[in-house]
Formats: sequence, structure tokens, C-alpha cells
Amino acid sequence: MSEVVQLWVYLAATPLFGLSATLLVYVLAHSAYLRAAQAPWANPVLWSVVVLAGGLLATGVPYPAYFAGAQFIHFLLGPAVVALGWPLWLRRAELRQRWRRLLMAALAGGAVAAASSLLLGRLLGLPPELILSLVPKSVTAPVAMGIAEQIGGIPALAAVFAVLTGLVGALCGKYLFAALRIPTDSAGWAARGFALGTAAHGIGAARAMQVDADAGAYAGLALGLQVVLASLLIPLVFRWL
Repeated sequence: MSEVVQLWVYLAATPLFGLSATLLVYVLAHSAYLRAAQAPWANPVLWSVVVLAGGLLATGVPYPAYFAGAQFIHFLLGPAVVALGWPLWLRRAELRQRWRRLLMAALAGGAVAAASSLLLGRLLGLPPELILSLVPKSVTAPVAMGIAEQIGGIPALAAVFAVLTGLVGALCGKYLFAALRIPTDSAGWAARGFALGTAAHGIGAARAMQVDADAGAYAGLALGLQVVLASLLIPLVFRWL
């Protein structure tokens, strides 16, 4: 056992430790996800976070040492988000016909997500800084951090709330849609995907893309709309308030 710990400590000091560990854990988690027939509870992002965080805590490896290598994957998040535009381009004729309804749905979904966080936080008696960190929880983490900073929240907490919201959406979306009897035809998948992208941002969009192409495309659209609308409207509304 001591030899294993010594090997772990040695590998943790190398620059590519974070990259190698992240890829290995995710590949194993994704393999388990496929074996579980893509069940929501087996979400590979969730279990990758659990395993990596547990490993770092158990071995005492500092997060900066891990991120020194994992930042290569972090860099790829930008191109990955841009790539979401390709499925939308393939469906541009549909989007031209539905753009008014999609925009209204995005506005309504974003408003409910922010207002419900504000109301729930006040009902629970949470501190103002915590409530303001909750407000942008349905926007992707980097944007949520920026919004929280502008309205008086704590950016680090906003990122945590955003990730947790995405994971909850990815885990519960399937069962909620089934309970609401949303069909699994083309229109139904589009509605499911748009709802996931609106409420659960990038993690929800990733889940949607794994399940259905239409769901993934509309989830990517909803993600982009929420980023733009929340960045513009949430700080503006809080200035008025």
C-alpha cells in the first residue's frame, strides 16, 4: 500500500497528472454509463467529479497541482461550446420559423429560474450574499460567476451552485419529462432539450446530446440564449431594484 501512495505522490508532481487522471476517470465513468444503458444516475460527469475530488482529498494533493494539467481540458471548453452551433446550423430553417416562441420560452425560463432562487432564498432566511450567488445558478458556471460578482454575490459559490444545478437537471430531467408526459417524437425531444439547456446549462446540454440529436441541438440553443439574456438582464434588473 505504501508503494501505491508513493507512486501517486510522484505522479501528482508531474505536469500532466491532472490531464491523465481526468481522462482516465472520465473514460471509466463513461464506460460504466454505457453499461448502465445511459441511466441518469450513472452520469459520467457526476461520478468523475466524485472520484477525482475524493482522490484529491484522500491523498492530500492540492487542487492547483491537479489543475496544472487539467487546464488543457478546461481550455477545450471554449471550442466545445462553439461546436454546439453546428447542429443549430443544420436546423436553421426550423429556427427561423420558431424564433419568437423560442425567445419567449428562454425569457420565461430564465426569469423563473432567477426569481425562484431569490424567493426560495428569502423564505429560508439565507444571507443576502448567498441568495445573490444563487440567482444565476441556471447559467453556465463562468458566466454565473461574472453575474454574481456584478450583483453582489460570491463568484466561487455561484460556480458551485451552477454545477450542482446542472447535475440535478441532468439526473432528474428524464423522470420529470416522463411525469409531465412530454412525448419522444421530434417536437418532444426539442422541448426536452430546450428545457434542459434552459435550466441545467452545459451539463444538461451534454446529457441531451447523449440521448437525442434534436434534444442536443435545442439544448445548445437554450444554453446560448440564457448566457446572453442573463448577462444582460439580471444585472440590469438588480440595478433597478
